[in-house]
Amino acid sequence: MSLNDLLGILPELVVVFTALLAIVVDIAAKERNVSASQGVVVFGLGIAGVLSIFAATDAEMLLYGQVFNDGFAAWFRALFAFVGVLTAIFSPIYLKFRHIRLGEYYALLAMCVFGMMVMASAASLLLFFVGLETMSISLYVLVGLRRDDPASVEGGMKYLVLGAFSSAFLLYGMALIYGGIGSLEYNVIAQTLRESEGIGPMTASGIALLLVGFAFKISAVPFHFWSPDVYEGAPTTITAFMSTGAKAAAFIGLIRVFGQSLATTSEHWVTALSAVAVVTMTVGNVVALRQQNLKRMLAYSSIAHAGYLLVGIVAGSREAFAASGYYLIGYALMNLGAFGVLILLNQRGKGDYSFDALKGMGTVHPVLGLTMAVFMLSLIGIPPTAGFFGKLYVFSAAIKEGHLLLAIIGLLNSAIAAYYYLRVISTMYMSKPEGDVTVPQPFGYKAALAISSILIIVIGMFPDQLVEAMLRAVP
Repeated sequence: MSLNDLLGILPELVVVFTALLAIVVDIAAKERNVSASQGVVVFGLGIAGVLSIFAATDAEMLLYGQVFNDGFAAWFRALFAFVGVLTAIFSPIYLKFRHIRLGEYYALLAMCVFGMMVMASAASLLLFFVGLETMSISLYVLVGLRRDDPASVEGGMKYLVLGAFSSAFLLYGMALIYGGIGSLEYNVIAQTLRESEGIGPMTASGIALLLVGFAFKISAVPFHFWSPDVYEGAPTTITAFMSTGAKAAAFIGLIRVFGQSLATTSEHWVTALSAVAVVTMTVGNVVALRQQNLKRMLAYSSIAHAGYLLVGIVAGSREAFAASGYYLIGYALMNLGAFGVLILLNQRGKGDYSFDALKGMGTVHPVLGLTMAVFMLSLIGIPPTAGFFGKLYVFSAAIKEGHLLLAIIGLLNSAIAAYYYLRVISTMYMSKPEGDVTVPQPFGYKAALAISSILIIVIGMFPDQLVEAMLRAVP
């Protein structure tokens, strides 16, 4: 291993060391300092995020061509570290309220981030799968963490069984592609397909199985049935983490595999992916309209946003991938922030995520209400938020590539989604509070929510700079 290799994978090494240190600190601290592991993880992931951006080397490939060291990987390794930091900041107040005292929580969270970073940097299907399973196995444990809660245990079991099922599809698809092409490296696959006159039945079958496996991972319809129950049963902090970081990692894999490695075979899968995008965004939004539980509403909303992001994959251009990257960054901020507000509100009741929990929040807690309003407006796609420009760039790229109908359907779905997002804002400001609505708001927690909402506005006010940076980063 050369010095360039070592420097290139330094963020991942820092994250692994952070996970191990979190376990050691928890064992040493025991009951004396519950937040010790949290501090280690926040600091370690923060360092890893900074290193992801500033510790890049000149080499484009590392570890004998198995790892990408491009700008695209750097951006998303930093994003995953940031999502991990926010989740760790949101976690103590939830864990304390739920009487969860498990030191491995923060170590598993760090290992999830490590898996996501590997997925973003992987230059082969094999390494991508290793990163995916590292992330998934950690999440299986975290989802079922509340062992005294039947919903959490049920969600963990569903996620384990269906996650293993989808991983089997991916693995079998990889095996068929290896049999048809002779390699699992992205660049070799792309070059072989460019030089060949067509694809054989083995490769075509492998592509189909990969598509099914990825559809499970991003909760695309009709492979979405696991996500609402899993999201509802999981600890809310983990639900927030899964719906942002895990989803973004899966989409990075989609861009790498279908947008770049298998781009020359797009005529074989673009129609199917277009249909999946339409059904996903429509079903997600229509079912979200009926939800009375805020956590389930955001779960179905997450499904709908997967549909919007699939439009960028279908478009298939570098501009579309840059737009998708911008969208993912904005979506991570707004969705994680929305779940962060729910975690605070949940302290008033026992698992109450109904709309009633929002009544009067805008007047009793003006700062909290304002941040939640920013998150909701961005999820709708109202300017000048990041959500607006994310959709604008993705749909514009789709129109440019000849997918006008797909963009129109996306816009109509955004209009449908406005109802249930605006309902949240209306309940906060138009409904009178019922009983005591005060909640403790630690300074660090409020600061994280405020920073997230400010970043959403800043990214929305200056979108071109970030999109241009993403465009330069797209391979």
